Amino acid sequence: MSTAAIILANESTPKGFSEDKGAMFLCNKPLIKHLFGTVSNIVDEVIIVVNTQERIDKYAEFLPKTTRFIIDKQQTQNPLSGAIAGFETFQDGYALLLPYDSPFVNKELVMLLLDLAVGKAAVVPRNADNEIEPLCAVYQTSLVLETAKQVAAEGVTDLQTFVEKLRGVRYVSKMLVEQLDPELCSFFSVSTPLDFKRATVMLEGKNKVQKSKR
Repeated sequence: MSTAAIILANESTPKGFSEDKGAMFLCNKPLIKHLFGTVSNIVDEVIIVVNTQERIDKYAEFLPKTTRFIIDKQQTQNPLSGAIAGFETFQDGYALLLPYDSPFVNKELVMLLLDLAVGKAAVVPRNADNEIEPLCAVYQTSLVLETAKQVAAEGVTDLQTFVEKLRGVRYVSKMLVEQLDPELCSFFSVSTPLDFKRATVMLEGKNKVQKSKR
């Protein structure tokens, strides 16, 4: 089966950040590159959805030349509009949909989601609060694109409402997710400057543990 990772980076600069957080260095590399490194060897191609050519130029400086960039051309960008832009680009296969500001996505978890996706419209995990995580999920793009467009035409902007409209969704329990990602770090996103500091501490701690095991 053909696979892709669609990374959504189509938001404007969030409040509290003076620059594109995707290009800000988290420890030794840009924030978005942490996620890219996790998924690039798992899928056939990586597609990054952005909102400006300027961001394409910036990310192209440190990501491989094979990276595919597309611009969300909607007047108001949101998670659903970004997903639609990605689905339209990759219309025949299974796509991981991920946010660009999640540096700790677990490789084994996304591999499991891809394995479970065969024959399903989507595979969506649940978080610590038993809420669904549609931005760390797999979608069979040929089955979900029209539904995504329909709900967007109704004024919907969030992915949760979109997922609720789908048929053939496999939900992955929190218990199963925890077997691969005990602390559910896959769902951590750098939404604020404080989150960026937390991510730095988390990554430094992870690196120390890895070094102690050598």
